[in-house]
Amino acid sequence: MKPLVSILMGSTSDWPVMTPAATWLDEFQIPFEINALSAHRVPERVVEFAKSLHGRGVKVVIAGAGGAAHLPGIVAALTPLPVIGVPIKSSNSIDGWDSILSILQMPSGIPVATVALDGARNAAILAAQILATADTELFDKICQFKSDLAAKIAAANEELNAITYSYKVRTMNNER
Repeated sequence: MKPLVSILMGSTSDWPVMTPAATWLDEFQIPFEINALSAHRVPERVVEFAKSLHGRGVKVVIAGAGGAAHLPGIVAALTPLPVIGVPIKSSNSIDGWDSILSILQMPSGIPVATVALDGARNAAILAAQILATADTELFDKICQFKSDLAAKIAAANEELNAITYSYKVRTMNNER
């Protein structure tokens, strides 16, 4: 089995944040790989790795990084594949803003799709949605996933409707 998604992180200290991406991809039976590659400590390995992605059958990259967060941008500069950046609030970050801005503010021609701070799960969902454009079975799974999300909200509103107060008024969200 060849990986369709490559999960990268600057160091293994980022693994707790990136774990939800791996968990979600595994649940949806999407083959993936996991690697730690620092754009600052081993730049030559990052170049070699990024240039090899397409030839190895990888379709989407999820790259998480904290602090200066150069990894997603470097990978995006070196591969034609879509790269999804996960800004990480690390021990050396400025509340995560440095990571967010480093990933988000890429120059024209080198896009990196950026999810929320520590949003690895959303990165996996976005990767699956990208893959689903060419895979009808995965597309159906994504549609079911979205439907299940909507059902959870409907169920939550039913629970809220069951709560009684003397002055509770029915609103648009809980009217039928």
